[in-house]
Amino acid sequence: MISQTDIHHARILIVDDQPVNVELLEYLLTSTGYREVSATTDPRVVAGWHAAHRYDLIILDLQMPGMSGFDVMEALKPLEPDGWLPVLVVTAQPDHKLRAFECGARDFISKPFDPVETLTRIRNMLEMRLLHARERGYNARLEQCVRERTADLQRFRSAMDATADAIFLFDAASAELLDVNEGACRMLAYARGDLLGQSGSRLGLGTPAALRAQAERLADYAAAVGPARSPELHELELMRSDLIAVPVELYWQLLQRTGQPPVMLGVARDISERRQSEELLRHMAHYDALTGLPNRTLFFKLVGDAIAVAQDKSWRIVVLMIGLDRFKNINDSLGTALGDDLLRQFSNRLVQTARIRDTVGRVGGDEFALILTKSGDQQDAVQAAHEVREALRQPFELDGHQAILSASIGISVYPDDATDPHTLVKYADTAMERAKQAGRDGYRFFTAGMNVQVLARLDMELALRRAIDQQELQLHFQPKVNLHTGKFAGVESLLRWQRPGHGLVYPAEFVPLLEDTGLVVRVGAWIIDAACQQIVRWLNDGTGPVRVAVNVASRQFVEGDLEGVVREALARNKTPPELLELELTETALMVNTERTITVLTNLKALGIKVAIDDFGTGYSSLAYLQRFPIDKLKIDIAFVRDITTNPNDAAIALAIISMAHSLKLQVIAEGVETRAQLEYLRRCRCDEIQGYFFSRPLPPEALGQLAQSGRGLPPAPGAARQPAQTLLIVDDDVNVLSSLHRLFRRDGYQILTAASPTEAFELLALHAVQVIVCDQRMPAMSGTEFLSKVKEMYPDTIRIILSGYTGLEAVLDAINRGAIYRFYTKPWDDTQLRDNIRLAFHHYWLMHGSGRRVGQPGEDATALPLALQEVK
Repeated sequence: MISQTDIHHARILIVDDQPVNVELLEYLLTSTGYREVSATTDPRVVAGWHAAHRYDLIILDLQMPGMSGFDVMEALKPLEPDGWLPVLVVTAQPDHKLRAFECGARDFISKPFDPVETLTRIRNMLEMRLLHARERGYNARLEQCVRERTADLQRFRSAMDATADAIFLFDAASAELLDVNEGACRMLAYARGDLLGQSGSRLGLGTPAALRAQAERLADYAAAVGPARSPELHELELMRSDLIAVPVELYWQLLQRTGQPPVMLGVARDISERRQSEELLRHMAHYDALTGLPNRTLFFKLVGDAIAVAQDKSWRIVVLMIGLDRFKNINDSLGTALGDDLLRQFSNRLVQTARIRDTVGRVGGDEFALILTKSGDQQDAVQAAHEVREALRQPFELDGHQAILSASIGISVYPDDATDPHTLVKYADTAMERAKQAGRDGYRFFTAGMNVQVLARLDMELALRRAIDQQELQLHFQPKVNLHTGKFAGVESLLRWQRPGHGLVYPAEFVPLLEDTGLVVRVGAWIIDAACQQIVRWLNDGTGPVRVAVNVASRQFVEGDLEGVVREALARNKTPPELLELELTETALMVNTERTITVLTNLKALGIKVAIDDFGTGYSSLAYLQRFPIDKLKIDIAFVRDITTNPNDAAIALAIISMAHSLKLQVIAEGVETRAQLEYLRRCRCDEIQGYFFSRPLPPEALGQLAQSGRGLPPAPGAARQPAQTLLIVDDDVNVLSSLHRLFRRDGYQILTAASPTEAFELLALHAVQVIVCDQRMPAMSGTEFLSKVKEMYPDTIRIILSGYTGLEAVLDAINRGAIYRFYTKPWDDTQLRDNIRLAFHHYWLMHGSGRRVGQPGEDATALPLALQEVK
């Protein structure tokens, strides 16, 4: 017996041009106890090394540049006179195995390496090599091997049985099956003797005539080209003994030897697993893995097939694109696993609503599609849309949670809208987007106008991408003003697009597209860098320090690296961080509160100011608001636009200001366009304003000039000393206004007159009014309606109706609700009316004990109004 020690001390040489294969075999051998392992990646040195070291085993790769394994074996043969080469070849090609055996190789291993098989073959070959060397000497062992392989059939049998492929030997002239290997027996489930009795046609290899014709083609090919191997592979099915077909890949080879009849050799490899994999890949390529429905690729093909049939039959085809509304909210709140479950449940419901001849597909994350074939008219599409929406009415059960969804559906019709599948589906998708924009949970048919809008949007998207690369974007700046000092307090940067051929494009036209496409992340980073550059320019050109606020989009804050972008911009431009301010929306802040707090804390540590933009329109809670490291709140323009006329907007603005000040935050109001809005906000103690009243957004040069000019806000109307008592008269009859003005002027009041409630609201915002006299019958708004709103916004005022209208129900109701202090009729008695107005002022000052005029700081606290002096 050969001992383990003898085997482990055998001399082994590894020859492979791939270092990774050499390392793998070296590790495999040394880790299992082999001591004398050498290796080379240069096949040209093998013969010389073997002559010097007499290796017991040479593991030889056949495919190497410069010198193949076959050439190496030819070089080794003179060193082994008996032809017994200690070579174990490495190959991944079945046809190389036969040739290797013919060149003198003893065995083979296949790529990729199987560790168990490789070590087993190496050990077996070493045992045989060492055993023969011990018993009969090295040369005797080689001689014995040569004698064992003198017969061609024996040589072929050994080679054939050594491969897992099925090998068939046919007589080239008679097409008779001469021999098969063990692989063929295993593949076709026959014993060798039974298999030799079968015909080629019975096995699926071909009829005798076909086999002879194949042999002739191989002979002609060999004569013309050289190798007697078929230049192509054939895929066919062989028949097992149990009549089960086996898919194989087959090639033929003609073996021609001098003085012997030619033999045709067929090598068949079982490709069942490959076929299954290909089928699986085909299924995966055309069907959605989650729902099992046709995917987008297959759906387009099915639409094309349906159109082809419709052309022949003169049918109409309807395509419905179905988008689940707000599915992302459920996916985010319950998790993707339950989101996937919901999609599966909906796909099952959708299939149940479809007719047998209709087709359902999933064409996107939360988008499905339906093909209605042989459709009669539009009513069929409407009915299908209603059925889909009805399928969503019942709640979906998701692991103890109930979810209710709606769908937006777009409809396109062949041939009315389009005649090719891609256009038809695109139009249905366009109509679906219009259904979403119209409020969701509805359907829309495609119209030509929709396509115009889609093309315009696509054109704008392409132009936007060019604009970013070609530096067409620019920043304008809208000033902010401090309401306490009236002085310039900073700017907000606003994006503009100088589009070639279109002029200056405003954000409302293209910013939504930036957000939809994700370009807002890239553009947002550019805005921060451009703002930092501009801050430095103003510092250097004499303008001085200007605090610049930059809007940060929700998607930029969530998806981008805001902190990294800001740090890079500050460092690159050497910008003082205290002059940069970031404005974020409540929505962006609330996406991930912990991350938000971390990022904002880090930015605040740099000295950057942080503001919440559009405050009051989001959903942040006070609990989170006090946790966020912020400096300012911006009142949304929606609450400022009607702040002087809408009690609700006024109450919201006042509440925001009061809450912010209690949290030690500053308040900025945006969209201030009138003096009345300005004064009302000033009286509510708002800190800063911005809007067209002071300035439109300006380019950098103009903004610098404005900042250097020192221009500020006009002083508040109460800044100069005014009469202690202000009377507002509201009447749409100018003659009445003139008469009342003359009547009350002699009493020393400051008299304001308004011909409409709108004008009156503006005067109330501009002035501190104590008593209001209002006509009941006015075109735009009755006196009681006007004074009811005044009560909510200016509850301290004394409100009086003066009217000739005798219908008292509305007036009495207003009095009962406290909106009206008194009601006087027209025509009036001058003396009596003057006394009543004097009493109204007297009542007002009694309610405000000290006699100081509300909102007029700086007056003598001991000064009493005229009305109180007269009473005394």
